[in-house]
Amino acid sequence: MSADPRVAVWRSAMLGGSETFVRNQGDALTRWRPVYLGATKVESAVSRDDDLIAYPDPADRNAFLRLRLTGRSPRLRRLLSDVAPRLVHAHFGGDGWLVSGEARRLGIPLIVTAHGHDVTRQPARPGAHGVRYRRNLRTVFERAAVVLAVSEVIRARAIAWGADPAKVRVHHMGVPIPADVPARPHQEWDVAFVGRFVEKKGADDLLAALATLPGRPRAVLIGSGPLLPGMRAYARQLGVDATFPGHRTPAEVREMLLASRLLAAPSRTAGDGETEGLPTTVMEAAALGLPVVATRHSGIPEAVTDGETGLLSPERDRPALAANLARLLTDEDLRVRLGRQGRAAMQARFDVVAQSARLEQIYDEVAAAHPVR
Repeated sequence: MSADPRVAVWRSAMLGGSETFVRNQGDALTRWRPVYLGATKVESAVSRDDDLIAYPDPADRNAFLRLRLTGRSPRLRRLLSDVAPRLVHAHFGGDGWLVSGEARRLGIPLIVTAHGHDVTRQPARPGAHGVRYRRNLRTVFERAAVVLAVSEVIRARAIAWGADPAKVRVHHMGVPIPADVPARPHQEWDVAFVGRFVEKKGADDLLAALATLPGRPRAVLIGSGPLLPGMRAYARQLGVDATFPGHRTPAEVREMLLASRLLAAPSRTAGDGETEGLPTTVMEAAALGLPVVATRHSGIPEAVTDGETGLLSPERDRPALAANLARLLTDEDLRVRLGRQGRAAMQARFDVVAQSARLEQIYDEVAAAHPVR
């Protein structure tokens, strides 16, 4: 294999502001060179001018629609041919299907990472959309050399939707681990929440729990999404001291976390079946030494051990969530201990540098099994 082989990192919408995990993983590669490819460009804090976009012009909408309907695109084929990657690594099952046809026609092996909604909510959709998605998902599972799942739960869901168990491996994405945790002399907020305002994130459960706590704890809920206006109104209705700064850059999120006592991640299964994979915000907060109050949901228990690196409660159990929040907010020694142990767990098992090195071993294996024709 040639030195410095290229991997085409594919995300159809390149790249949403909440998808720092795609960039962090690719940027941490050392022996493989990532080339970021997308169908359309998303302007965000994590998109870049050198991302390669197949359909950069809004006038290309019909051509992109043809790709979505047929899985064929001469333009995408030319783009892949020009990049000449040794393999394609697609994020999310549906996106994997979009690129899988042209990758196969060019003889480029494919790896797909399943993250969450792509193997929970989307394949369970009713009607023609669900039928088409399930067909496409089975096709991409068949075409992929390896399917990576971000947690054991997501691995099981991928297999349930037709992936060959022999192909599906759990690979935790990992997060950057700062060498030192900065001192936090001023903690502006008691509780931080980071995520899109969608049902599975459980922001309303958090607000309801906060409303029952004495002393009116201060909360910052960072992010955007369709439920944000409703959550602002709900916080006012409950009298919760909550700040909603909207979407923030990764650097700004980091500073807000450092100004908080703990992270709350009250994730739950949504009414349409959508679940988390393993929320990177849980790992990012723990890497900064913040204790985590979360739920026993999807892959979260793989990163948070109850009573050792954080506190866990059942999904949608607002009294239990409130009790865990109260326990940590009133016990500084416990916060410090859980935060220290959580950071150690991230260093041992979720360091993006180590995880990307393990990913490169998978790349090597797939490339060796698919020599250049």
